[in-house]
Amino acid sequence: MKKTLIGALALVSLMSAQASAEPSAEALLHQMDTASDTLDYEVSYILVGKNSLEPLRFRHAQVGDDAYGHLMYLSGPPREVIRRGGEISYFEPGYDPFTIASDHMVAPLPTLIQADIDVLANHYDFVSMGHAREAGMDCQVVRITPKDGERYSYVLWLDEKSKLPVRADLLDRDGDPLEQYRALSLVVSSQISTSMQKLAELALPPVLTLPQTTQRSDLDWQVTALPEGFEPVYSNRHRLMMTKRAVESQMFSDGLFSFSVYLAKADDVSVRKQIVRQGRRTLHSVTSGNAEITVVGDIPPETAKRVAESVRIIDMPASQSEQEVQP
Repeated sequence: MKKTLIGALALVSLMSAQASAEPSAEALLHQMDTASDTLDYEVSYILVGKNSLEPLRFRHAQVGDDAYGHLMYLSGPPREVIRRGGEISYFEPGYDPFTIASDHMVAPLPTLIQADIDVLANHYDFVSMGHAREAGMDCQVVRITPKDGERYSYVLWLDEKSKLPVRADLLDRDGDPLEQYRALSLVVSSQISTSMQKLAELALPPVLTLPQTTQRSDLDWQVTALPEGFEPVYSNRHRLMMTKRAVESQMFSDGLFSFSVYLAKADDVSVRKQIVRQGRRTLHSVTSGNAEITVVGDIPPETAKRVAESVRIIDMPASQSEQEVQP
């Protein structure tokens, strides 16, 4: 009996020591961040939406001092995104290929692999959820939950060997999945860098000169109830291409999610109130006085409604003929 008790206590002590040796959730996310930036890997995965299933393949490698990336859609018309260092090229059917100066790919990849973990820690809780198995790999599971409950959350499955994400579930405030990134296979190999070097030889479209989109301080309206941690990225004035309607906009981000607020003079086609959510994207539009306010982005409908209602207008934008327009 005494030996059994001693053995049980020893086992509990060993398990406690192993648990204490496990890296924290935040440490795991930093390891994921490093792995995503430095490893040479190829992942085939599916992006699962409410009513969609998209197969894709992504390759990443360090070629010299530059990070290279190549995303391919594996069904439907050919679509690709290519990264060479600080330049991203997009190839979409029906549009002329173009290149922009950036180090962030706008692509269906887990947002977290391009986020600053230290910044997110100010507004999200990172919780270790233990071990699981996904895509045939042993994984450590981490949950990323907003501290204020006003945005979405993530659950990540990280491959124990490479620390790369093999599954990412985007969850709404009720814990229901809005979108899933699920790897089918993952290969980490230096040979991927060799094959990616061929991208250096491709003749890609020249880099576009984009209109300057710096933060403006001369807009006569402001959002007064931003969720904690959301900061203005830029503000702009422009005209809609089809209707030539004058619109002012501001974009906000917390480093993981983003949304934009648009303001225009109400007209005959303006709706008094509309709210639509499609997957992760919410559109909330409301007419207040002679202004039409629209919030679009990756935030819950309740948050979009609160943001729209918080817009305070000092003066309406100038008429279309007087409206300052960025080229």
